[in-house]
Amino acid sequence: MSLQGRIETKIKTALVPSHLDVINESHMHNVPPGSESHFKLVIVSGAFEGKPLVRRHQTVHGILSEELAGPIHALSMDTLTEQEWERRSGQVTPTPECLGGGKADR
Repeated sequence: MSLQGRIETKIKTALVPSHLDVINESHMHNVPPGSESHFKLVIVSGAFEGKPLVRRHQTVHGILSEELAGPIHALSMDTLTEQEWERRSGQVTPTPECLGGGKADR
């Protein structure tokens, strides 16, 4: 199973999200083609109700601790409740352009 698939499975099992996007953004960085090292997660779950943002991120980090200790180099997240997702009208925070790590910059 791909790393992206493992992430999806773990998040779905642990948080039972009503909406989940696992986006491989590795292609936006200076990594070999086909890499799975940079991910963005959009998770909408009732499990986040009443929890501050830092606690939500800690929860996801705990679920993905094995992956974060190994193959994942960067992980960004939008962790939302149903109400927050509705207020955003399904809009996701855009990912900024990668500004570093280019071999040409060395």
